[in-house]
Amino acid sequence: MQNQQPGSKSEDLFDVVDDQDRVIAVRPRREVHALGLLHRAVHILVFNDVGQLFLQKRSMKKDRQPGLWDSSASGHVDHGEDYDTAAIREFEEELGVKPPSNLIRWFKVEAHPETDHEFVWVYRAHHNGPFRLHPVEIDDGGWFMLDQVEKWLAEKPQDFASAVPVILARARALGQWPG
Repeated sequence: MQNQQPGSKSEDLFDVVDDQDRVIAVRPRREVHALGLLHRAVHILVFNDVGQLFLQKRSMKKDRQPGLWDSSASGHVDHGEDYDTAAIREFEEELGVKPPSNLIRWFKVEAHPETDHEFVWVYRAHHNGPFRLHPVEIDDGGWFMLDQVEKWLAEKPQDFASAVPVILARARALGQWPG
């Protein structure tokens, strides 16, 4: 959803939230990020039949964390949108296919610097692809075994978007890790 800033060029608007994830204001994306205001996002982890996780490599055109490996799909919750609607929208926009009926909320991560000051609901889904990756959002993508991702993350954390280590550690701690 693209929200319009009155009297200006089109810009995404985000709900700014308090430390309890309650909406307190609406601000343009650039202001939210520049000031480090708390806001909302979703991340989706997609697993296939053999327990592999699909990761995307963020486009070099992205204004935040370009060229880094990230969750299967992710994005901000737009002004007036709820987490579930944002997850469905991001899945379809970034992966180019309709989300499966097994797309479910998994866990929530509190806002902190590693999540770019975002409260994040993490979703999981089962899908074997293929995907039609959004060329403006994603430069590459692939299926990885979880032990391979954990080793890669330990050896080269700089390859990953800042929220990925937080999300994967929490998923592992929940004991519901596929495979």
